[in-house]
Amino acid sequence: MIRGSDWMQKVEVLAAWLLAFLWAAPLLYAVWAAFHPMDFVSRFVLTAPLTLDNFRNAWKVAPFARYFFNTFVLVSITLVGQFILCTMAAYAFARFEFPGKEVVFLLVLVQIMIMPDVLIVQNYQTISSLGLVDTILGIGLPYMASAFGIFLLRQAFKQVPKELVEAARVEGAGWLSVLWKVFIPLAKPTYLAYGLVSVSYHWNNFLWPVIITNSTETRPLTVGLSIFGAPESGVNFSVISAGTLLAVSPLLIAFLLFQRQFVQSFMRSGIK
Repeated sequence: MIRGSDWMQKVEVLAAWLLAFLWAAPLLYAVWAAFHPMDFVSRFVLTAPLTLDNFRNAWKVAPFARYFFNTFVLVSITLVGQFILCTMAAYAFARFEFPGKEVVFLLVLVQIMIMPDVLIVQNYQTISSLGLVDTILGIGLPYMASAFGIFLLRQAFKQVPKELVEAARVEGAGWLSVLWKVFIPLAKPTYLAYGLVSVSYHWNNFLWPVIITNSTETRPLTVGLSIFGAPESGVNFSVISAGTLLAVSPLLIAFLLFQRQFVQSFMRSGIK
């Protein structure tokens, strides 16, 4: 006789597998379409011939090399800017007292509740006034002062024991030296977790890049892929699926290779 707890556990496992399949179904279909001729896109025949021509055609039709380079530069400069600005702001909020500290921090938290899409018009006006329209820096600049990053690093810095700070100060370390030698090393899991979130978000971000870019020299993968898959370019689902796999493959491969480290970093940093 199956006990109630065992029955519920089996139902939960079955539901988890069902949700996993539903989540992975679009990716599985894209893999099928990318490695088979157009004739087999809607026909699942196990003996269908495999081909790599779709990837060759996708690479020739669209400048994916340039799109990859633009995206890599974008996520790199954005992440570096976020690390610098968020670290300094979080350090100030966590370890220093100054007039209006709580009010300023509450204003930072308000930014978390505001969707970036709401600020697109104002951001475009600001970037335009700086002369950064259609530049990679213009894409990443509005995201460098991340309220989420400031909050996350502030919480990590507040957990650093005061005894370590006092010991470093007794040894003659300045405040920047304390930050570099005490706070940052102890917050490495938080940095890694936040870096993964940032890279994933900006690698897949579409709305702001499509508004601020006008040329191939600055378009990231998401914008380039949307133009590549537009009906005006001709609809070939096999080639489009191949292009889609090219765009998502770096993140997918990184996750498959380092999924244990990813999960551990999120658990240690407290991101749910």
